[in-house]
Amino acid sequence: MMSFDYDLFVIGGGSGGVRAARVAAGEAGAKMALAEADRYGGTCVIRGCVPKKLMVFASEFSALPAEAAAYGWDMSMGAFDWSKFSGHLNSELDRLEEIYRSLLKNSGVETFDARARLKDAHTVELSTGQTVTAKHILVATGGRPVRPDIPNAHLGIVSDDIFRLPKLPKSVLIIGGGYIACEFACILNGLGVEVTQYYRGAQILRGFDDEARGLIAESMREAGINLHLGTNIIEMASASADTTASTGGTGSDAAMGASARASGDLVEPAGKPGGPVWVKATNGSERVFDAVLFATGRDPNTDDMGLEEIGVQLGRRGEIAVDAYSQTSVPSIYAIGDVTNRVNLTPVAIREGMVFVETVFKANPTPVDHDLIPSAVFTQPELGTVGLSEEDAREQEPVEIYCTSFRPMRTAFAGQPDRVLMKLVVSKASRKVLGCHIVAPGAGEMIQLAGVAVKMGATKEDFDRTVAVHPTMSEEIVTMRTPMRVA
Repeated sequence: MMSFDYDLFVIGGGSGGVRAARVAAGEAGAKMALAEADRYGGTCVIRGCVPKKLMVFASEFSALPAEAAAYGWDMSMGAFDWSKFSGHLNSELDRLEEIYRSLLKNSGVETFDARARLKDAHTVELSTGQTVTAKHILVATGGRPVRPDIPNAHLGIVSDDIFRLPKLPKSVLIIGGGYIACEFACILNGLGVEVTQYYRGAQILRGFDDEARGLIAESMREAGINLHLGTNIIEMASASADTTASTGGTGSDAAMGASARASGDLVEPAGKPGGPVWVKATNGSERVFDAVLFATGRDPNTDDMGLEEIGVQLGRRGEIAVDAYSQTSVPSIYAIGDVTNRVNLTPVAIREGMVFVETVFKANPTPVDHDLIPSAVFTQPELGTVGLSEEDAREQEPVEIYCTSFRPMRTAFAGQPDRVLMKLVVSKASRKVLGCHIVAPGAGEMIQLAGVAVKMGATKEDFDRTVAVHPTMSEEIVTMRTPMRVA
């Protein structure tokens, strides 16, 4: 029998990889090692969910004085101090990374601060020059934001860069209409940045319920975000400091475009990411922005890992192809998380890591369950969703739609136009709730609990039998009696 250095070698120190390593070592007694080329905690902890959510919290304070005034409070808000916030943010991320390192150490996992590359089905080469072997290898290297394939795209920033900005731009153009683009549009708007957003599609948040994403788009515009649908950029170039100052940095400026083209900037731009950028859009407008943020998608981190050379099958975007048990085309190699491009959510990667250990180390073959996953989009207001959208459900079977939209008590009292949405998609045949969609402050918290009921197969009548908590927004989920429409 062949002897190996480790029972399992994990490549990637994000949430999924760390969970798999800890459980395999602590509960299954496996001899474990893990390699991470960057910071422990991965995208979610270091440059994704956690710092983004802290920025969401920070951005929401700007609306408090106006609301408080309606309730009799005399409040004044000073200017937002980005340097103070970012310093505190970085300290918090350092603390969380140290926790991840400690969890691995305390579980008996040997760690390598190195980039790993596969030499064969059981051998890993590290950037430190070491070579190790393992009976099983788990790839959990996550994904990365990508820039579009257009000239001068290097002048724009991506989501990873947001948390490292030395200062906030006065104006920003966000390209994209997915949840990352929309979340950062709301965040930066709340922090006092002038936000313009271009999305080439007909409506933001493609793939989510149409009614829900329509309300979010309306709310974003009411909050002051300059949202342009059916719009993309066709040219961009570095803007000189002199030109930026003369145009105020954000105004429409056809002369700037002519100057840039005449000077050759569009061919060989000077400038660097995050600096003033001249942009020409498909709608004919030309403007200078202090920064351009590309939120146009993410690709799996599989470059130069030796995967294809040893027979691991990759997909069109470089994602690792796996079966229901996260096993690749090479039997000893598995993959979980965003690198597989299945459902790119941190809790999903963690769950995939757990069932991987069940399958490989606990002799309990367990397929990954990607059905009825609750999720949230942290726009303002938030979107919480689980199950099928109305559009997807009615393509499968006849459904009833229970829906209400109203002004919540808190902001209605303050004279604000905010609206929320509560929606259930119900099967006519089985009466099961196929989908639940909430647009409201705190929707992410609400949908977690609604997700339990939907996952259990609750019917509309089960919701009806539940006594409402009054006065709350969420009580509408259990008080809607008459379907708004049948589809």
